[in-house]
Order: sequence, then C-alpha cells, then structure tokens
Amino acid sequence: MSRVHLIDPATATGAAAEQLEATQRTLGVTPNMARAMANSPAALKGFLGLFGALKEGVLSAGIQERIALAVSELNGCSYCLSAHTMVSRNVAKLSDEEIEAARRGTSADPRAAAVLRLAVAITESRGRIGDDAFAAARDADLTDEEIVETIANTVRNIFTNYVNESLDVDVEWPLVTPFSAATTAI
Repeated sequence: MSRVHLIDPATATGAAAEQLEATQRTLGVTPNMARAMANSPAALKGFLGLFGALKEGVLSAGIQERIALAVSELNGCSYCLSAHTMVSRNVAKLSDEEIEAARRGTSADPRAAAVLRLAVAITESRGRIGDDAFAAARDADLTDEEIVETIANTVRNIFTNYVNESLDVDVEWPLVTPFSAATTAI
C-alpha cells in the first residue's frame, strides 16, 4: 500500500487538480505515480515539464523507453519496470527481446546500445562518469544533444524510480520485477 495518499483526480482541488488534469492530457492516463506525486503539485509539474520537453527531443520514444528500462532495472524499481515494459511493448513497439536487452543495458541497435551504455554509466556512477564512458559515447558518434538528452532521460527515470520506491506506490500495471534485487543499503 502506498505510503502517501493517492489523490483521486475526481475529487482533487486546486493545484493538485490542475496537475492531475495536465497529467491526463500529457500521458493519456493518470497513473498511481502521478496521484502520489500530486501531493506536491510542484513536483508533479516538474516531472510533466521534463517529460513533455524530452518527448520533443532528438531521442526516439524507443530509445527513451530503453533508457527507462535500463535505469529502472539498475534501481530495482518494479513500478517503473512494469509501466515501461507495457509502454515499450504497446507504444514504442519494442520486441520482447529488445525489452529484455534494454533491462540489461544493451540493444541489438548500435545507436540505442551506445545510449544505454552511457545511461548505465550515469546511473551506476551517480553522474560521475569516467573519461572512458564519455569517450565511448563520442566513439559511437553520439552528438552533444544526444548526450545531454541521455543524461536528462536518465535523471527523469531516477526521479520516478525514487518516488515510486520511496513511497511504495501501488503498481497498477502487469507486474514486472527486477532480474535481481537492487538493494544497496546506504
């Protein structure tokens, strides 16, 4: 059970209602994650702003979904793995093989594989990627724009992973669990 109240869009008022309406317009659904985030309309607004901006970026929906899967797997977030597996399959039209590969941080597509290597390096190093990881992105001919968007997509997914894991948000999608428990006590 979620650790915070999941705000019902039908009874929400004020800024929470506005942001839940914006969620429905932006995502086409109002997932439990947004209902939890609506406890801070500013946080939900920030998420939606970043989501909307990156949707218009140079990285395709398929690559963005692959990033979400890789980052969610590394962070052990069942909520995000469940949501992004469904979106990857039904919206981005990724094959089951590509979904599993993305969760492992790779892809049969060379460009997607290069982006995923960078996203994995960013996630594992908490943003302090080494020269080798950055050089590998350059060697794969990723542009400055693709590199910055990879960072932004990685961070967006870390944010949602942390929200969902910290708040123990109820998963409303077909459940997908991490390959292994990614629990590291700090």
